[in-house]
Amino acid sequence: MKRMFDLAISSLLLIVLSPVIAITAILVRSKLGSPIIFKQQRPGLHGVPFYVYKFRTMTSERDSLGELLPDHLRLTAFGSLMRKSSLDELLQLVNVIKGELSLIGPRPLLMEYLPLYNEQQAKRHLVRPGITGWAQINGRNAVSWESRFEHDVWYVENRSLLLDIKILLLTVKKVLKSEGVSNGNHVTMPVFQGTTTNSEG
Repeated sequence: MKRMFDLAISSLLLIVLSPVIAITAILVRSKLGSPIIFKQQRPGLHGVPFYVYKFRTMTSERDSLGELLPDHLRLTAFGSLMRKSSLDELLQLVNVIKGELSLIGPRPLLMEYLPLYNEQQAKRHLVRPGITGWAQINGRNAVSWESRFEHDVWYVENRSLLLDIKILLLTVKKVLKSEGVSNGNHVTMPVFQGTTTNSEG
């Protein structure tokens, strides 16, 4: 049922939003250059890696040593607007159709975080990751990693189609208000370095 829901809604959204996607692609090409699409390997269901697609939001500026500048220096006003409006996430509807993502589920994070999760936090990979999820409507990037993972695990243990519909509707509200996009002085979230105390209790 969840897979049918994902396919139906994501296919409809791709059709309805195709003009927005096309215009966004043109603007990214005009303001940030090529490539238009940013893809990065992320852990999917059971930690199996896949490539997630996003519209590019940062420049490719490098320092004198050829290293990329910090994110906050490469994120332009246009890129910030893209993130606040979640326009950069639209291409992930393709990941949903391919079966790599669900519309609703724990957000796929970085591959290097996999060995840092404690046993409880690792439960977030028992379901297919999502474009949005319970953590996103309960603070998005404005909460701590530990709180975010608690929300993710709660979703895994309480998931249902009705809950997915509720999260989808509340996500629209969050996006319209541009809430929780950043965490403190960070563009999105600080780097996760592992939880020092076991949060299973």
